[in-house]
Amino acid sequence: MKYNTYGPRAKTFRPRGQQFRKFGGKRPQKSFSDLSKFINKSVITEEVVHFVPENSFADFKLSPLLVKNITDKGYTSLTPIQDRSIPHIMRGEDIVGIANTGTGKTAAFLIPLVNKINLDPREKVLIVVPTRELATQIDDELKTFAKGSGLFSVICVGGTSMGKQISELRHSHHFVIGTPGRIKDLMEQKRLDLSGFKTVVLDEADRMLDMGFIADMRFMMSRMPVERQTLFFSATLSPEIEKLIHEFLNEPARISVKTQDTSKNVHQDVVKTMGKNKVDVLHDLLIQPGFSKVLVFGRTKHGVEKLARELNQRGIKSESIHGNKSQPQRQRSLDLFKRDQAQVLTATDVAARGLDISGVTHVINFDLPASYEDYVHRIGRTGRGENKGIALTFVD
Repeated sequence: MKYNTYGPRAKTFRPRGQQFRKFGGKRPQKSFSDLSKFINKSVITEEVVHFVPENSFADFKLSPLLVKNITDKGYTSLTPIQDRSIPHIMRGEDIVGIANTGTGKTAAFLIPLVNKINLDPREKVLIVVPTRELATQIDDELKTFAKGSGLFSVICVGGTSMGKQISELRHSHHFVIGTPGRIKDLMEQKRLDLSGFKTVVLDEADRMLDMGFIADMRFMMSRMPVERQTLFFSATLSPEIEKLIHEFLNEPARISVKTQDTSKNVHQDVVKTMGKNKVDVLHDLLIQPGFSKVLVFGRTKHGVEKLARELNQRGIKSESIHGNKSQPQRQRSLDLFKRDQAQVLTATDVAARGLDISGVTHVINFDLPASYEDYVHRIGRTGRGENKGIALTFVD
């Protein structure tokens, strides 16, 4: 596919271990001066080609209601991360899971944990994530697997009423899903006691580390039972992540089904703006056929809000999601985009990780990401599962 006359087709990033493509002899952004710092963090231990699962859902002896809910959700076969993780989780083992984004990781831990509580309703599970949106998404998926079982979950995230969360925590609950800062606040106010939680999921652990949540994570883990099951998921491995694994987990099974940094289903390309107004260039792309559900990433909160306004003024229905919006406002924008009531969602990197938005046709990097990892996670919002996607990056 050609994109007007903005320049020849070229990969935005080179494969693992190679240098960032230079344009005009200059690197696009100072933070990429040592790209190997961002590329070499990934550790690939298993290559999955023409994957055939070793297990089926029927092999796991799940409760009949859970089996029905899995079937109703349309799941017929296991993804690699599910196939390799679920047996370990059901045996009560700690795991470290490394997988590409969009591989069914959430179901890999939710299915065995819902089954665990179905078997013993006294069990409690803590799920810790870096962002409010990911917490909400996991809770939505949990509800589909737990439908009809009477399981109760509480979302504990910033940007929403703490009073409502405190009220919900007073009720009998089985899952607490939240961000580290809010969970710590509730614990310090003695509204949340983790001494009865014998299972914890640390999802997107590398992102929580990057966001400075390490002290909060240590605070939480120190107040959980020593005898617990810890499920640790990360897109990358680094010395810092390895240190956390050693600190938090007990002889974990290591499961890696990561084949490459970026999905083979995402076609990556650059759009050379060549001094033109970037909004004009973006508008010319968005009016072309096929750009039906487009996620546009910008660097700043003000910038993505302004961009959404400009696109709306040009007749392109757009929503925005960034840190200056309240959680209800962010959720409303996300819902409109998910329901195809907005063609474009402009976003800062708060939306880059974990969000599972079906049918995103294109990811456009209107502003360059701060790191290669951010790039990988941004473009992972398209080409999910078996779907194809296109990622375009604006360069001068």
